[in-house]
Amino acid sequence: MSPRTSDAPQRVIDAAAQMLARVGLNATSIREVTKLADAPLGSTYHHFPGGKQELLARATLMAGDKVEALLVALLKGGAVQGLQQFLAMWRERLLRSGFRAGCPVLAAAVEEPMDAVPSQPRAAAADVFARWHDHLATALVAEGHAPAAAGELASLVIASVEGAVAMCRALQDIAPFDQVAAQLLRAVAPPAR
Repeated sequence: MSPRTSDAPQRVIDAAAQMLARVGLNATSIREVTKLADAPLGSTYHHFPGGKQELLARATLMAGDKVEALLVALLKGGAVQGLQQFLAMWRERLLRSGFRAGCPVLAAAVEEPMDAVPSQPRAAAADVFARWHDHLATALVAEGHAPAAAGELASLVIASVEGAVAMCRALQDIAPFDQVAAQLLRAVAPPAR
């Protein structure tokens, strides 16, 4: 087995996450994902016997895991500094992609699959959002926010960033992101003692 074939499942998952970020859940097809991944279509069904739902759930979890690892690393420097760096990363991603790339986790969360089955990708997105929330809330508590307020702020951060990304993509303009980022950084500042 060649190295190219052996890494095909991971290439397929990566390609599925890219497509989720660009075209959403329903427009992401296994055929197009395998083309993007340069992987054989037949082996894709072998590696993902649950079909598109399984593949997109795994892509959502993988994308969420990558963001989670980055978020954890950035938050080690403190909630405000970590959030500032995280926002800068998202800003750069939007600009570099010409506003074409969004968040694959959000795409998995907001679209219902066309077939009438429970959404594995949506369940994966719920898991990812909960983990991101917990890391943010923990970092905010460490900065002096009360636990309840930290949880509310963590929800505000996630919802605001995801919404700002969607607005920027629709408007083809970075202004909404910059406005939201400025407000979020003020909101998460350590409380006065």
